[in-house]
Amino acid sequence: MVVLEIPYEGDHCAPCVYMLETAEEAMSGYGDKVDLAVLYLRQADGALRYTELSHALGRPAPIPSIFINGRLYFEVIPAVEDLQEAIKEALVSGG
Repeated sequence: MVVLEIPYEGDHCAPCVYMLETAEEAMSGYGDKVDLAVLYLRQADGALRYTELSHALGRPAPIPSIFINGRLYFEVIPAVEDLQEAIKEALVSGG
């Protein structure tokens, strides 16, 4: 199982929306092998997870960004193919 996490400020944040759309498109062929967690920063659980990820990085996590299994993979919106390749690698390596 691979978990994608996206810090998300809200629908007013165009880059956040594009990042989410890219993730949804990239994971469409993986079924239940990939889970998507949108970290809504204005909700307590999303803000808490964002803080945990930021602490692990030693700096504020970029917004938007994509974490795969808790590790920062993309700080900018990737091509769908690049994200699919990262997902494949995470599935093969288990992380």
